Amino acid sequence: MSIHKMIALHPDVGGELNELLATAARHAMFCAEMCTSCADACVAEDMDMRQCIRSCLDCADVCTAAGRLAVRRTAQNIDVLRLMLETCAKVCAVCSEECALHDHGHCQLCAEMCRECAADCRAALPTVN
Repeated sequence: MSIHKMIALHPDVGGELNELLATAARHAMFCAEMCTSCADACVAEDMDMRQCIRSCLDCADVCTAAGRLAVRRTAQNIDVLRLMLETCAKVCAVCSEECALHDHGHCQLCAEMCRECAADCRAALPTVN
């Protein structure tokens, strides 16, 4: 299954799929799960990981919201979608910076996913109008 296919089949899309927005939506969904998993792994670490956990959980919530808004194609609210993509990119950047501070493999992987999600959200922004 593919979120790109699902969006393309929407009656209001009419086959005119915004590939960059669909990719941003897909990566936001992935990023939310990666951040949730990283936060859970941080709980199991022996050191104080409270800030990393908080950053990851905040990022997961914002990414979930961004992904959900990006796949809605009926009666679009472009201003809200643009704000959410901007916010998602910023929150992903903050989470990436925090996770990059830690040598744990899960943090490094999460930081990478957050950087990719932020880049995808920024790339989709000019296409949303």
